Amino acid sequence: MDGTLLNSEGSVSDVNVSAIKNSKIPFTLVSARAPMEMSAAIDKLNLTDPQIGFNGGLIYKKTNSGFKVLDDKPLNMTSFRKLIKVIQNKFPDVSCSCYGLNAWYTERIDEGINYESKLTGQKATLIDFADLVDTKLYKIMMITFDLNLMEQLNQMLLNLKITNVSIKRSGDNYLEITSDLAQKSKGIKYIQDSENLIKKEMAAFGDGHNDLPMLTNVGVPIVMANAPLEIQQYGEYITKSNDDNGVAYGIESFLEK
Repeated sequence: MDGTLLNSEGSVSDVNVSAIKNSKIPFTLVSARAPMEMSAAIDKLNLTDPQIGFNGGLIYKKTNSGFKVLDDKPLNMTSFRKLIKVIQNKFPDVSCSCYGLNAWYTERIDEGINYESKLTGQKATLIDFADLVDTKLYKIMMITFDLNLMEQLNQMLLNLKITNVSIKRSGDNYLEITSDLAQKSKGIKYIQDSENLIKKEMAAFGDGHNDLPMLTNVGVPIVMANAPLEIQQYGEYITKSNDDNGVAYGIESFLEK
């Protein structure tokens, strides 16, 4: 969603909405975001098909009564506690929060939390992470605007070599941790199997490193113009940027031609 369907202001343009609705193509959002952060886009696009959150850690449908879980891969809580301890002890200046199905948790409101709240329109719940022992969690999110600190954090966590987690940058300022079973490719496979599709019948739009498992598992990978060059090489097509209605352009130019 971010950097792809959403523009820099964090919204879906009317041009993208119109193109998606008029295409009549079944459309699934695949995002590192939580369901509550995807909800507005789902409603705006009138999506009724399964959606994929937490980089594939959660497959769900949005219903009138909430989010119906179809498949999920939550974090291992022993690994969660180990990671949180390292992050808080070694990197106290990094903004750290985590997500359950219906809530966003943090121990303090800081610059990173305020930044994310403004971007997504969500409000974080203040809580002691130790109290989440019986809560199913899907993602740890860290934010820092110090790129050197981000690199140090990333390397430190990778050096822990925790085998049941996936640690990925989702932007210059974001580092996110999910279960190692949470992969966008697994979400794509779920859709493929449930709809009896073959690879060449599937297309995907992406712009970041965490999109590569998705882009390499569809027949028509479309990469945004705002994506790094190392990501663009994975696209069969390069569409316009997210601020220039690249999803709409891609649908009309490459999928409906």
